[in-house]
Amino acid sequence: MRHTAATRSLGYLAAMLLAVFVYFYGLDSMHIPRNGDEDVYAHITRLTAQSGHWLPLQSTLDNMRNTKPPLLFWQGIVATNWGQDWDWWHLRFPSVIYTLLTALLVLLLGSRLTGKMETGVIAALTYLAFFSTYRYGRPFLVNPAEVFWFFLPMFTLLYWRPFSFESRLLIPLLLGIEVGIGLLYKSFALLAPIGLVLAWWYLHQRRYQWREWVIKDAAKPVLTGILALSMFALWFVFDPDPQSVWREFVVGENAGKFGAHDGSYWAQLLWGGSSVWALLLGYPMNAGLLAFPVAALFVVSYRRRHQMSDVEQLLWIWMAVLFAVFAVPSQRSARYLLEAMPGVALLCALNWQRIPRWVFVATLLACGAVLALFASLALSLEKEVGGLYGWGYWLLMGATLLLLLLAVFKAAWTRGLVNVVALLTLLVLAAFVHPFDGAPGRYSEQAQREVQGKDVWVSCNFRAHDEDDRFLLQGAQVHGYEEGWNLSADDLVTRYPLFTMQLPLQAQPCAGCKVIGQRLEIRGRQSSEEIRAMLKGDVYQHLFVREWLLEAPANGAVRQSYAEGCR
Repeated sequence: MRHTAATRSLGYLAAMLLAVFVYFYGLDSMHIPRNGDEDVYAHITRLTAQSGHWLPLQSTLDNMRNTKPPLLFWQGIVATNWGQDWDWWHLRFPSVIYTLLTALLVLLLGSRLTGKMETGVIAALTYLAFFSTYRYGRPFLVNPAEVFWFFLPMFTLLYWRPFSFESRLLIPLLLGIEVGIGLLYKSFALLAPIGLVLAWWYLHQRRYQWREWVIKDAAKPVLTGILALSMFALWFVFDPDPQSVWREFVVGENAGKFGAHDGSYWAQLLWGGSSVWALLLGYPMNAGLLAFPVAALFVVSYRRRHQMSDVEQLLWIWMAVLFAVFAVPSQRSARYLLEAMPGVALLCALNWQRIPRWVFVATLLACGAVLALFASLALSLEKEVGGLYGWGYWLLMGATLLLLLLAVFKAAWTRGLVNVVALLTLLVLAAFVHPFDGAPGRYSEQAQREVQGKDVWVSCNFRAHDEDDRFLLQGAQVHGYEEGWNLSADDLVTRYPLFTMQLPLQAQPCAGCKVIGQRLEIRGRQSSEEIRAMLKGDVYQHLFVREWLLEAPANGAVRQSYAEGCR
């Protein structure tokens, strides 16, 4: 028995170390799963650091300066030593630290609630195996800090029950500080779901005795909210231009989310990608490969709704409140539900043995389909380009497949290995894009030297996307032109003396242009037609391109002044 327990403990320790490795591996990559806002935040951070002042925030983007409170940008300034260590790794590593700290909170809470370290480890591994955690928990985005600081009050109340609920001053003040820091990362608007769920939790703890709740607890969330809002208001106090903060952030960034941008509010509420029905799928969508267990969690919890523990009920309240609040704005996204995902992971762990085994097998089969896709794409690229994937990639692929088969065919290992296989599948994804961050995906040193100090115009398909090219062409004066302009080679030659253009892998650049450098690239933001073609199986042709760094021929070129894209 001791031998079995020791072996299991070593297995869980190895799985946690694997998760940490997965989250740090390839952290400096330009091709990690991410969100386009990362480039915008990097842009604001870079210019604010160059100004030498904490405030006001700086930007050259139209209506994109006070897009978020200052803590994220200050985090980037400190992590990069005021821009002296300017690379993606330094910008992103605090995000990973925040994500791992959130996983630690989930682990501690799961262990405390059940008295079993195993439950805590399963909860932490489940949280880290969620694709939303991997996608939003590593880049330079507000989400990692946001999730941590808004889950911390929930952790505080649950971990130190019943003292935490009975405390009249200490815990409410502590919650106020925690929430206040979260607001300074995200928005004062997050106080709505936080305040509502705290009030509901206190009421639930009183078994819905309203009179007792009013007398003993009603003031606690109010005190928490006042302190949190007071901390958020410091932005207005210390910013030299508070009117811009009000206009750009409060009115533009927050109030603007309640207006219907395309059609009527009610039409968007009931139909389309931003409908309430799309938001309803947000929790399993955020789980990614673990969508099946999360969907099963809803069914299992509903069936035993009268037997659920208090903690489970409180976590479901948090999920329901978050969904209800973010169903109100006209912009609805599964991303807005990220704050509840640590709780979802904990609920999964608490019901791990109740979820049917076939659900986990479905997850493993989904992992197998993803592995098959990466294997197929890698083989196609090897055939087209060659020399991209060595034995290490295929060894990782084989090891992941072996564990997958063991988990599928050996029932005793299914639940223990499903998170490990999901994490390894994420690692295979990172290993697949790794060559695009090495020599094949970068310009040579000679090419970079040739454009030092010169104006280079680069293709971009999202606001501030040219920030990526600043890492590729360090020392050059990088400007952007919109991919959506559909400029031909002749148009580019006429407009820009130095520019980049993306072409299919076997296509050649414009005749007469001087080739300074070339690199492989993974295209993002395909058109609707291209997405439909990819869904039909034509993935390869619309996903990979060769980017050329070119100098236009001097003869006959007409140089004009054009507005920059990426704005």
